[in-house]
Amino acid sequence: MRISAATAATVLGGSLALGLISIPAAQATPAGPSECATDAFGVAGKYGEFVLGDDVHSPDAEGAVAVGGNADFRGGFSVANELTAAEVAALPGQASLVVRGDLLNGGSVTAVMKGNAAVGGKVSDRAVELHSGSFRKDAGLIDFDAEFTKLRGYSAALAGEAATDGTQVKADGSRLTLTGDSTTRNVFRVTAGQLEQAKEVFLKVPAGATSLVNVSGDSYDMATAGTTGFFLSGGQDFVLDDKLQSASDGKVRDRLLWNFPDARTITKNSQAAWPGSVLAPRAHLELGTAAPVNGSVWVASLHGSGGAETHHFPFSGCLPGTGETPSPGETPGATPPVVSTPSGSTTPAPSDTPAGSASPSASPSGSASQPAEAGTPTPSQSSTAPAEGDLASTGSSGTLPLIAGTAVVLAAGAGLVVASRRRSKRS
Repeated sequence: MRISAATAATVLGGSLALGLISIPAAQATPAGPSECATDAFGVAGKYGEFVLGDDVHSPDAEGAVAVGGNADFRGGFSVANELTAAEVAALPGQASLVVRGDLLNGGSVTAVMKGNAAVGGKVSDRAVELHSGSFRKDAGLIDFDAEFTKLRGYSAALAGEAATDGTQVKADGSRLTLTGDSTTRNVFRVTAGQLEQAKEVFLKVPAGATSLVNVSGDSYDMATAGTTGFFLSGGQDFVLDDKLQSASDGKVRDRLLWNFPDARTITKNSQAAWPGSVLAPRAHLELGTAAPVNGSVWVASLHGSGGAETHHFPFSGCLPGTGETPSPGETPGATPPVVSTPSGSTTPAPSDTPAGSASPSASPSGSASQPAEAGTPTPSQSSTAPAEGDLASTGSSGTLPLIAGTAVVLAAGAGLVVASRRRSKRS
């Protein structure tokens, strides 16, 4: 069949127009499970312990530690022994120990094994023993208020993620089993009550897949059921997680995130190691005196001693991106209620941490907030960022240029039709 020039021109113009019009729809598709935020936790993600208020801890944290209030290390403390040279270089000021308030040591030594130390408040002579770095007085190295505004927003946004198709949460007596089959990201939704009733927690996902466990509720206490172990599987047999053993050579643990967007208290009162990282930006974390967290913790305040360490297994999972604007009514740096700290001084607690929590927030030298780090945008400076709780998605900012391009193509097609008809008349 012979197609006339007019018909060909019309088909060509229409096809190009439809192709161009379809492009914005593809651009507006939200980021899928295979797309990862390159730096989901920002500055906080570089630290194994990132605490808004007070951190009362001994005997050690294997990763870097950043404390927005006072650091009470009177039982003796060691920091950053397991960091690599690249991880130290990536820290703000290469400081593996940052304390915005006072460093309390009570005659004990705080040993910084790798990297530098920065303390904004009081510190006694020779309280910090540096093995390879330097010490400086600096209260503004990290803007903790701004970083925790981002963390709270991110935690809320992650909590809004729907459970992944194919994931299962099954309670069988005192055993809770989470199963997912996605090779990229598995999102689970559980309640704090479900976790508290579990003496044993089992997680099975493909090795290398991310596991996001969104936990609803304002408190979680492992002592409720007496949790005795967390067992992981990357497709093979379940392995009781510990520092020296983990499923699939750590590929499940290192990509496991426990997200507590609303919790005010989390109590790890158990002899069991807790695998994965813990995001609870509004909560006081009571680590107890027994087993460690095998991952990072981002919390409002922290207390732990004995075997309740934080082990250096940084989160390396695949998470969606997010905006950083605080929710309406949440003002970072606002003066919160004053409560008593372990040292007996009075310093402000975080505005969203309940009064009377074991480790309230503190600011150095009694100030309620610190100025933002030079060059760090504050929430008020960002007028176009998504609202808190919104995960970032690719937009359709190219829509107008594409519409204009479509009009040009259609005009060209019409021109071809006219020219074809004129040639037909001449012939």
